[in-house]
Amino acid sequence: MTEIVRACDGRALAVEEFGRPDGSPVFVLHGMPGSRLGPFPKPSLLYQLGVRLIAYDRPGYGESDRHPGRNVADAAQDVARIADALGIERFAVLGRSGGGPHALACAALLPGRVTRVAVLVGLAESTGPSESWTEPMNGFNRRAYRAAESGAGAVKAKLETERYRSDPALIVQELYEELTESDRRVVDDAGIRSELIRSYTEGIRLSADGWVDDMLAFVIPWGFRQTDVTAPTLIWHGADDRFSPVGHARALAENIPDCRVLIQPGRGHFSAFKVMPDVISMLTDDHRGWNSISPSMRRWALA
Repeated sequence: MTEIVRACDGRALAVEEFGRPDGSPVFVLHGMPGSRLGPFPKPSLLYQLGVRLIAYDRPGYGESDRHPGRNVADAAQDVARIADALGIERFAVLGRSGGGPHALACAALLPGRVTRVAVLVGLAESTGPSESWTEPMNGFNRRAYRAAESGAGAVKAKLETERYRSDPALIVQELYEELTESDRRVVDDAGIRSELIRSYTEGIRLSADGWVDDMLAFVIPWGFRQTDVTAPTLIWHGADDRFSPVGHARALAENIPDCRVLIQPGRGHFSAFKVMPDVISMLTDDHRGWNSISPSMRRWALA
């Protein structure tokens, strides 16, 4: 059941919980576009893992009010506010895709509260010419990020947000042509495809402001130093990712002090959904840490 938490400035933040109510708390920050609805591991599996999974709509998505002009760093204050409302002092954070930078913001700016952080197929901060940051991306993302440098109007036009709002399933359909074979196998799973469309539908149901504001936030400075991420950090990336190419993972690792990077050959962007249960398990308080890797992860290349 969705709970509304008020941000420090009074904005509504829509929050959803999954798994075990008395479990180890893990905040999960959704992709772009996306929402508090997932896709996430099944609640029964989260319960078995002893995890209390907490998701929320970033500002402008779903039922959360927009926060005009927000940057990536602003996510930390919203997450802290939600944790306070739920009576949670310390917690782990996982960010997938566009949620990755926001998860790192939480770790950097809430050092006494974030126990561990994981980033799945995340983005690195753009610190130079946009061409070098976007060139390895697929055409859809490359065009959208370059449009974002010209402001909200340009990115709305490039994303064709109103057309996607009228039929969110088009997002999956039209991106399909640009997917790698490994990503197609994931998206062809009827359950995952259905959850993706459900999440997209909720995320842009009232407006596409959250999607646009995410884009704008990624092409300006994030508002925190990655060297301030002192919590143990795990970065997982598919070697064949074309949405946020693998170079972004390596760039993040160069700046985060206590960081382990797992690059999985033959996997793309949407493979993150398949590894999420293992990574969530590694984030729990009673886990032995990154040195204890599940059997399904042992074959991965370590970078």
